[in-house]
Amino acid sequence: MKRAIGKNIAIGFVLGLLTNFVGSVLYILLFSKYSIKTTIEVALEEDVIGNIIGLGALLNLLLFFFFLKKNRYYRARGVIMATLVAAFLILTSKFY
Repeated sequence: MKRAIGKNIAIGFVLGLLTNFVGSVLYILLFSKYSIKTTIEVALEEDVIGNIIGLGALLNLLLFFFFLKKNRYYRARGVIMATLVAAFLILTSKFY
């Protein structure tokens, strides 16, 4: 039983990271006039990479509520953990 719980949390975590990545790329493709590589380079130079990560994390909200609706609570916990990792990355990008 504990193995299934850990597996579901890991699945939610990985899906949360992938969703955040996809959300960030989607944001860049939709709203940037530059390529993905150029946009990331400019974002790093202008210290706004945290904003892109944060906007990408908005898709995690949809994934989280999807898992809640399907009663996949441990997967939803994994998504929350991935969102916390994104928040930590945003925090470190603001200070370093």
